[in-house]
Amino acid sequence: MRALSLTAIIVFLLDQLSKIGVIRLLSLRERGEIEVLDPLLNFRWAENRGVNFGLFANSAEFMRWVLIAVAVAISAWVLIWLRRERPGRWSMIAGGLLIGGALGNVVDRIAYGYVADFLTMSCCGFENPYSFNIADIAIFAGALGLVVFGGKSAKPTRAKRRKTP
Repeated sequence: MRALSLTAIIVFLLDQLSKIGVIRLLSLRERGEIEVLDPLLNFRWAENRGVNFGLFANSAEFMRWVLIAVAVAISAWVLIWLRRERPGRWSMIAGGLLIGGALGNVVDRIAYGYVADFLTMSCCGFENPYSFNIADIAIFAGALGLVVFGGKSAKPTRAKRRKTP
């Protein structure tokens, strides 16, 4: 559980600090866009009031609270699942990535009414119109990690212990 907790705290802090740094200190909201390593990486201001890529943003105020509830419920479910199953270290880290990222976006939705996105990556002639943030990266990596590492238990469960002679 230590790996999960530590990873979630680090991701949450990195997400919130990156938003403070880029959005507030670099005044991204007022500037709109900052070229960093054009076209590979740029900072572009976006207020995501929906789900991924702004889906369901039409009923923003209603969806805001639905998405907060969904993120908190999924985070709680992942936490309970990982506590019960006691999977390996990599699963715990993946769970921490997902939970830390989800809670980072929850804080945005509560504080601002939207998720503050600012990273935009393009390459090889493809112009990406969408922005994302550190929390989004962590959520994606955490979900992928839970799929890849989720079935590998570090400690045998009671049922497995009973079967061994």
